[in-house]
Amino acid sequence: MLIDYETLSRSDRRALAGLHDSKQMKPERREELFPVVLKAAARTSIVVRCVRGIDTRGLHVTNIAALGAALERLEPEDEATCLVDGFSLRDCAVPHRAVIEGDGTSAAIAAASVLAKVTRDRYMRGIADDHPGWGFDEHVGYSTPEHRRAIEQIGISPLHRRSFQSVAYSQLELTG
Repeated sequence: MLIDYETLSRSDRRALAGLHDSKQMKPERREELFPVVLKAAARTSIVVRCVRGIDTRGLHVTNIAALGAALERLEPEDEATCLVDGFSLRDCAVPHRAVIEGDGTSAAIAAASVLAKVTRDRYMRGIADDHPGWGFDEHVGYSTPEHRRAIEQIGISPLHRRSFQSVAYSQLELTG
């Protein structure tokens, strides 16, 4: 994501000054920041990967590939160096620099993490009605006690990663 601060109102700039690690923000605060971040961004790119692809390639490999694809879609200026959270992307042609714990130290990375987290949370809430019983609208896919209980009681859904190992998963037979 590329941020264009020149086009922002004073109140939008103030709102963005509160950016930090999206995992430490309340969901309501992330939702408030989402449109401000979109307004501030010169360009954005969000890449989504399916659960079966993650199971096949692994979560880390899939995340790194998705991040590289997102950077390439941004088409940054030739002289620009993109900041990425945590990892260098070996196969990415876009100049970038890994920033360890970047969502806590870089406004651009924090803004991108807000977009990613809100997008994922909205998706999880949106599919909750199609997959009743798991409480996706409440825990949005994180391993809460309620989520683990639902898995123990009704098993896993087509949206659950079969490659993910948890206590609840280990108590089930995961075939096919």
